[in-house]
Amino acid sequence: MHEEVAAYVLGVLDEEDLEAFERHLDGCARCQQELKDLAEVPGALDELKRQSSHVDD
Repeated sequence: MHEEVAAYVLGVLDEEDLEAFERHLDGCARCQQELKDLAEVPGALDELKRQSSHVDD
């Protein structure tokens, strides 16, 4: 897995890296698949964060 895929999904790439990765993504089927596989991660992390904040209440 390219580490940029995870960084891209989490939205932590700077503008230059984001643009470079998106150009790479256009022609890389492997990264496209990895991106699809990881697409639900941010939402799942947000849900865990919400659940843990309710436990602390």
